[in-house]
Amino acid sequence: MRRDEFLKSLAALAAAGALPLSAHAAANLKMMIPANPGGGWDTTGRALGKALQEAKVADSVSYDNKGGAAGALGLAQFVNSSKGDPNALMVMGAVMLGGIITGKPPVNLSQATPIARLISEYNVYVLPANSQFKTMADVVAQLKKDPGSVKWGGGSRGSTEHIAACMLAREVGVDPAKINYVAFRGGGEATAAILGGNVTVGGSGYSEFAEYIKAGKMKAIAVTSPTRLKGIAVPTLKEQGINVELGNWRGVYGAPGITDAQRKALTDMVLAALKTKAWQEALVKNDWTPAVMSGPAFDKFVDDEFAMLRATMVKAGMV
Repeated sequence: MRRDEFLKSLAALAAAGALPLSAHAAANLKMMIPANPGGGWDTTGRALGKALQEAKVADSVSYDNKGGAAGALGLAQFVNSSKGDPNALMVMGAVMLGGIITGKPPVNLSQATPIARLISEYNVYVLPANSQFKTMADVVAQLKKDPGSVKWGGGSRGSTEHIAACMLAREVGVDPAKINYVAFRGGGEATAAILGGNVTVGGSGYSEFAEYIKAGKMKAIAVTSPTRLKGIAVPTLKEQGINVELGNWRGVYGAPGITDAQRKALTDMVLAALKTKAWQEALVKNDWTPAVMSGPAFDKFVDDEFAMLRATMVKAGMV
């Protein structure tokens, strides 16, 4: 075969996604982070971007933060501007599913392409350091006395900390509809509100508040895990007689309209990144639990999560 014919054949195979990952030139990836800087999605997206580059499957990764509506604003931009783009990724997770259920945005997650689940994380509830309350029992007593006086601060409406607060109310005999929840567009805003004493209780993934808890600027009073988190001396809600358990998880999606071959190539790139030293260090630094899942199993998981969250939110009076 002549050299020019060989090169044409090689180009055709690459365009069809038929070459192995190592045969492709490293990509210039675009990462949609559907939240403001400083939160869990932002940290996850940037850690993944660093790992993609360390794995040498990406030459560069650019980031676009678009916060609001539990990720729905970022999702809308991603769906509308990235159609058919094999180098586009979007961070997503349980929070986005909850926001879609409550907000009913004009775009849906099903329009994008599932790639992989990455991690799981449980929420922690914290008090400002100068709070008049000391324990979750103190918070519950005030909640029973005057539900509206307890301001719960966290991510967008429909986030896991919002859902868990409504579940807690139901468990202690308070109407979940009376939960006074203050939603923030990003983790940075929520953190500032808690540190400033502008909310009674704050909720988020443990990693987002860890440095403030260790520094004594926030007091952790409960986690939403089934058992205590490894190496963290914070009681679970169940330990405190409140039968609430709710996990958070994060993953990535690809653009709408990419081919099966492009989806596989993108999935292989992400899975390669999860094996790097950079990603392993991020897991430890952020207290993330690996929860890797891809392919049809991830598709089914997301469908099942939608059903579970919708049922939970209906019971909690949120839908």
